[in-house]
Amino acid sequence: MRWSRFGWGVALALVFVAALVIHAPARLLGLVLPAQQVVMTGFEGTLWRGGASRCLLRLPPGYLHLGAVRWSLDPASLLLLSPRLNVSSQWGNQTLNGKLRLRGGQDIDLADFDMRASADLVQHFAPLAVDGTFSAQLEQLSLRDGLPHSARGRAVWQDAGFQSPRGRVPLGSYALDVEQPPGEVLVGEVITLSGPLQAEGRIELRGRVYAIDLLLGSDDTLDPQLQDALALMAAPEGDRYRVSLEGGF
Repeated sequence: MRWSRFGWGVALALVFVAALVIHAPARLLGLVLPAQQVVMTGFEGTLWRGGASRCLLRLPPGYLHLGAVRWSLDPASLLLLSPRLNVSSQWGNQTLNGKLRLRGGQDIDLADFDMRASADLVQHFAPLAVDGTFSAQLEQLSLRDGLPHSARGRAVWQDAGFQSPRGRVPLGSYALDVEQPPGEVLVGEVITLSGPLQAEGRIELRGRVYAIDLLLGSDDTLDPQLQDALALMAAPEGDRYRVSLEGGF
């Protein structure tokens, strides 16, 4: 009889613990997120399927605002101390969907990542008066110590425009194909998809040091205001302009 009561006690205790785990509040996710990389507030739902009203992701140039975030968490990944989540977010017209793996500290892996946003987003990282639509599709991106360690994907700038004092100057649509073998230099190849301003070249990122080498030009006469803007940041090379920049952050 005593063993029977003991068994029932153990069973009830296990049910109680399981209920606690199943209904664990979403705010517990904040305990496993790397505070240096991800900031979340306004938690709701459970640890396994929940959301937050505000989320910021820290990238090398600065913080990326993701807005409201929803996630589902793979319970088995907690046993390996490397949480895996399916994440979606929305902030105005900016949307994001993908898979996220937290490896601790400033180490994060992204997979099947899709993002769409206004090109105004660029102004948060650089003083450029541009517009259009920005999108990125990444098969994978791994950050180690907060910096890219490996990557593969494409970013597209559609219907790009330059905001001049006299009004908008259309530029075109461009793609940046990114490839980075693990631990090596991140390389991006710039190509023109369409538009009056043609661009081609290469972007490299080695740790915190970047190098940009682009050739800009057109088969037609460029808008005078765009020519003036190019003359301020680029060197003439025949009937085209060379943008060559190096620096760090």
